[in-house]
Amino acid sequence: MQTAHSLDIRHDPQSRKYYAIVDGQEAVLQYSEAGPQTLNYWRTFVPVPLRGKGIADEIVRHALEDALEKGLKIVPSCWFVDVYIQRHTRFQGLVASR
Repeated sequence: MQTAHSLDIRHDPQSRKYYAIVDGQEAVLQYSEAGPQTLNYWRTFVPVPLRGKGIADEIVRHALEDALEKGLKIVPSCWFVDVYIQRHTRFQGLVASR
């Protein structure tokens, strides 16, 4: 089994998701457009057998790093993304005005 730090995280802009396939199952962060240069990160999902291994953390970190590099703002509608940003202050500047 892969560890969270060896995940091959991919971005699929057409499906509006960041994802990793682990043990044949997809873990995902889904998003939608929320305005000019703003994305709404609205859902994370990790299949039950894969939970508790840091997979969602790594996918969220990857997606936030991508937004940072592209100069985008984020609406963290997903509770997990919101908590992640609260715990990792370097990403707080990405949050769009509410």
